[in-house]
Amino acid sequence: MRSDNVTKGAERAPNRSLFYALGYTEEDLKKPLIAVVSAYSEIVPGHMNLDKLADAVKAGIESAGGTAFLVPAIGVCDGIAMGHMGMKYSLPSRELICDSVETMFLGHQFDGMVLIPNCDKIVPGMVMAAVRMDVPAIVCSGGPMLAGTYGGDEVSLSKMFEAVGAYKAGLIDDEKLEDCTQNCCPSCGSCSGMYTANSMNCLCEAIGIALPGNGTVPAVYSKRLQLGRMAGAAILNLVKNNITARQIINSRSIKNALTCDMALGCSTNTVLHLLAIAHEAGIPLDLKIFNEISAKTPNLCHLAPAGPTHMPELYHAGGIPAVQNELAKKNLLDLDCLTVTGKTVGENIKGAVNKNHNAIRPIEDPYSETGGLQILWGNLAPNGCVVKRSAVAPEMQKHTGPARVFDGEEDAISAIYAGNIKPGDVVVIRYEGPKGGPGMREMLNPTSALAGMKLDKTVALITDGRFSGASRGASIGHVSPEAASGGPIRLVQEGDMIAIDIPNASINLIVDEAELEKRAKNYKQPEPKVTSGWLSRYARMVASADEGAVLH
Repeated sequence: MRSDNVTKGAERAPNRSLFYALGYTEEDLKKPLIAVVSAYSEIVPGHMNLDKLADAVKAGIESAGGTAFLVPAIGVCDGIAMGHMGMKYSLPSRELICDSVETMFLGHQFDGMVLIPNCDKIVPGMVMAAVRMDVPAIVCSGGPMLAGTYGGDEVSLSKMFEAVGAYKAGLIDDEKLEDCTQNCCPSCGSCSGMYTANSMNCLCEAIGIALPGNGTVPAVYSKRLQLGRMAGAAILNLVKNNITARQIINSRSIKNALTCDMALGCSTNTVLHLLAIAHEAGIPLDLKIFNEISAKTPNLCHLAPAGPTHMPELYHAGGIPAVQNELAKKNLLDLDCLTVTGKTVGENIKGAVNKNHNAIRPIEDPYSETGGLQILWGNLAPNGCVVKRSAVAPEMQKHTGPARVFDGEEDAISAIYAGNIKPGDVVVIRYEGPKGGPGMREMLNPTSALAGMKLDKTVALITDGRFSGASRGASIGHVSPEAASGGPIRLVQEGDMIAIDIPNASINLIVDEAELEKRAKNYKQPEPKVTSGWLSRYARMVASADEGAVLH
């Protein structure tokens, strides 16, 4: 075992002495050494319960004959980081998390690891480390938050951001705004819609790196602790049989994850993260396959922000196994893929039942015959951009309107709050990409303000930044190449007409080539927004969004 490098032989006596200093015994060091990588902190609501979950995982490891070691990981709360410079650190933190997990694992020569994330960038960052090292690993996330209440309805965080837009438009008063503030997020856990955190936790199930239930068992349920104990026991089986991350995450299982992504209507951020995971696993993956799978995968779920349902309803309906079982009816999944249970996908979902057709549509009666995400191409985005089409109103699937151009989120949100954006407009926010931001900030404030002002069915928003999974409407992100890398989005001027055609996967700036060439000759690149700290280094090294915004 790998841990022999720190526990066996006279040469490793100094190493053993330090394990004894930690309070471990000679018998402990004869067992497989398992890292329990926990992102617990007191600043992230989705992580505040991870200490209890880590204890459950450790108990499972020890009952199955392993020795558990708790090691830390960082995590940014995207909701708290939203709308200011803190969001510049969110996506870049994914790379720090990946590197730190690699550092702790190989630095101490563990035999396997249980990864305990919950929120947005932490989940993919940990999975990227697992496939980079190709070691026995299993994900056991913290679980989704319960839905809140507001105005007699079930709500989650997206409603809170939209309430700000409604307040700015004079549609609600201070009392109603405070009512939503106090009651939309009622418990620990990852925010209750199909936002990025829950999307990635569900896709960990779909790709096979997590146990069934990982994506949907609510954070406050005791079954989440049971799942932790089972994950702790399962890692010992993976170590014993030398089942490593790349045996589970491969080109076949990634296609399974993409299929579930389309059926669930996951966050647009899953495009970035699946590209990055595939990159670390050495698996070729480009944007074309997203549309190929979307074209043949029915959309079965409309969780918030696309619809009124939330994660607990998906759990009680049967969770991801029930969704997978619906997809299997039309042979849309590779049921022979191996998972961390030691069984195949087909064996895992045998007997799964869809118990609530409001939460999971039968495959014979989907919300749409095509999937929740769509990649668009055109002269505005030669290398592609992405939209969560399942959260776009029918009347905005095709839209042509005048550009309202902003060189950053702050100017755009000020214009929206001031009532300067009108029905029919296409808001363009640029210099927010991986390099230009830097850090590719999420644009939940602008999209939510538009929705709260009842403009989400008449106004589109295009950016080389990205969107929260909580965004809805014609929100088109990841425009590549980005403005800071010389992408055509840098040449858009106020009033230019932009044509969006989501069903036909196109997005075009209606300006002739001669004019664009003239603008390009006169173009002057703005100065970098950040010139110090590690974000300046990130800006120099980060790849384009169509490559997953990985570091070169």
